[in-house]
Amino acid sequence: MTSRMLLEAREAPATVAHQLAQDHAAYRDFGALLRKQPPSSVLTVARGSSDHAAHYAAYLIMARLGRLVTSLPMSLVTLYQSKIACQGLATLAFSQSGQSPDLVEPTRYFRNGGAITAAFVNDAGSPLARASQWTFPLHAGSEASVAATKSFIAQMVAGARLLAAWQDDAALQAAIAALPEALTRAAQTDWSAALADLHNADRLLVIARGLGLPVALEAALKFKETCGIQAEAFSGAEVQHGPMALIEEGYPLLVFAPRGPAQAGLLALAEAMRARGGRVLVAAPAGTPGSSLPIVETGSEDLDAISMIQSFYPLVEALSRARGLDPDRPRHLNKVTRTQ
Repeated sequence: MTSRMLLEAREAPATVAHQLAQDHAAYRDFGALLRKQPPSSVLTVARGSSDHAAHYAAYLIMARLGRLVTSLPMSLVTLYQSKIACQGLATLAFSQSGQSPDLVEPTRYFRNGGAITAAFVNDAGSPLARASQWTFPLHAGSEASVAATKSFIAQMVAGARLLAAWQDDAALQAAIAALPEALTRAAQTDWSAALADLHNADRLLVIARGLGLPVALEAALKFKETCGIQAEAFSGAEVQHGPMALIEEGYPLLVFAPRGPAQAGLLALAEAMRARGGRVLVAAPAGTPGSSLPIVETGSEDLDAISMIQSFYPLVEALSRARGLDPDRPRHLNKVTRTQ
């Protein structure tokens, strides 16, 4: 029986195509506003998978625009009642449901204080959407599986659209427009070579860097949610500090090494981990030495992380079933989480 998680993951290319056909004027106008009134500071507001998508958008903004972006600890507003200065601030909230009070309350606070507020949310009628000055629907449709897939990919694409509009970058916009075709291929790319190595794993390191790190964070979360594996994500630089002490014979590691300036160092790290006895799986473009999980290249190396997670989702769904679990119903979890 095919799980809802797998069906929804395979719907992501069509979801992205649908999203890309919508809201052109809103993205254009929002980008023009950010160029006309450049924010002195930018905050992302998100939790869970949505926070990983926000991390991707933040890295794009920092890397391509040189503007620092901070992830908001929501309790500063919801619990500590901190009076955060709103002048010159732009906030970007990412959510699937738009229901959680700890996203809605800070967004309302910042808007009332005069900040630019935007929500990237699947439910355009949600409390978060209503609290925001600008709303960008994900257009992902219904998502029944507790483990988010197509909505996460839709959030990453929305973040890339935001950056392209802010930069008014025609080349990046063209690469984004070509994503549905690349994601269709990525959804069918075979990553089953990882199943044997991960079938009996009870712990795992997921390693990446730069624009790949948000996908490593998302992958580690999905390993926990759907497979019951204590997976932790680390930067390829950070893992060489304390986490290196964990590596022993047979220790499993998944290294995401897409195109870009971080790739060479990640491939070298993978070899070093193998030399220490680690059981290393490497996701990289086809033909990359030492790689067994091929990454579909997109029209821009800055978008390859999106195709990478598209290929990962069918793998983790299959691993969940192989371990005798139901990927649609992770233990103790609900689709919508309301935190304060």
